[in-house]
Formats: sequence, structure tokens, C-alpha cells
Amino acid sequence: MHAPTLTLPPVGLGTMGIDDPDVVATALEVGYRHLDTAQIYDNESVVGEGLARSDLSREELTVATKVWADSLAPEAVRETTAESLGRLGLETIDLLYVHRPIETYEPERTLPAFDELRAEGTVDHVGLSNFSVAELEAAREILESPIAAHQVEYHPLFQPTELLEHAREHDYQLVAYSPLAAGRLEEVDAVVAVAEKHDTSPEAVSLAWLCAKDNLVTIPKASSRDHLEANLAALELDLDAEDRERIDGIEREVEIFPE
Repeated sequence: MHAPTLTLPPVGLGTMGIDDPDVVATALEVGYRHLDTAQIYDNESVVGEGLARSDLSREELTVATKVWADSLAPEAVRETTAESLGRLGLETIDLLYVHRPIETYEPERTLPAFDELRAEGTVDHVGLSNFSVAELEAAREILESPIAAHQVEYHPLFQPTELLEHAREHDYQLVAYSPLAAGRLEEVDAVVAVAEKHDTSPEAVSLAWLCAKDNLVTIPKASSRDHLEANLAALELDLDAEDRERIDGIEREVEIFPE
């Protein structure tokens, strides 16, 4: 039996580099309902402590983490997922990703281990991260679970549109990380021009541009309350077709996190 397709909020919190549980607690307080971490970030316990400070019900939240590339053998998937649960202080992980299809990743061995965790209720949904279309297709042949989400770098300077098309074709969500291009948006004339037109920031423009796309959500990182609130408020920015096409047409390509 397939789980219902996972629906993620348009803007969640990326936590890479966050080492203060107060940031996580503040994010939940101002309205975030999707928290994204990973074993390699070494902060699952920070996220867990922030969660513990919130009085939100478990059903209101989606908590995602990722199994790192050195732990994708079946026994390591099981062992490290149990460790992640302990650090997060949870009984179930809403969304568990294969972080990158490298190193110990073997589709025929890794993916059934994820299916088993889902079948027994340890994990609600299975996700993939940093896969190519060919790797996604290979995974679909093996996975019994539906792909609930695929997480990739996506911002005005790096637009993997073929991955978004795959998400739309197979009805899952693409989760855009690094949506603010690691602070480089000020250098992008098209984004700056749209920001000036709307009297807003390039960051708000990038988030609004991403969230206007079907089957795409995003997880900007922020640490201050002001930035946390600003990233959510970007959803209220209504870009017109000309604005969106202008950003879609950017021809520079800068990948911040290549393999």
C-alpha cells in the first residue's frame, strides 16, 4: 500500500550550519512546519532540542533527515537511522533521504533498506537527494515506496529544469536547497532588477520565483528571527510572468555544491 503523496509547505527551514536550538524553536514559533537536517550536518541533536521546546503537535510537523554516503549499506542505513531518531528525539522520521548516490550507495541493496524502514513504520516517506534523471529512473525500478521528494540545489544561477520536469511527471515534490545562491543574488542583474521593480530584496524574489513553480518547495537557511520571518513573507510576493521569465532565462550557471 502506497502512502499518500507527501505535501510539504512552500518554505521550510534548511538547517545546515545551525548549531543553536533556539533558532529551530524560533522558526517553529514564527510558522515553519518543515525542518530539514542530515546526518552529515552533525546537528540532528540541535534540531531535536529545538523541537522539544515547541508545543506544536507532532502531526503539524514534517522532519526530514538524510543518510550520508558512507552509511548506505543496508545494515548501516538501519543503524544510522536509529541513531538519527535518538538525536532528533522522535519515534518516526517523516522523510528520510538518500543524501547522495555515491560511495556506499548500491541501488539494489540501499533502496530496499529504505523500503523496509518504511514498511515497519520507522520512516513515513522515502526521499532522494542529488540524483540525476537516470539515477532517479533506476531508483524507481527498485523502490517499492513512491519517491516522496527529491532534494537538489536550485536557484537563479543553477536551474536543473529536467529534474523539475521529472518531479512533475511522476507527481512528487522537488525540494530546492541553497535557494539564495549562497549570498550571490546581489550579483545577478535579472534578480536585482525584479527586486527593484517590486521594492523588495533579491532574496525575496528568488524564493517567490521558486515557490511559483508547480511541484517545487524550498528550504532556505536562516538564523535570525528577522530573516526567518522575511523568508516566509516572500510567499506574499506576486511575480508576474515577465518577472519569472526574466529569471528563468538567466544563462550563467554556478553550482555551489557540486559532488
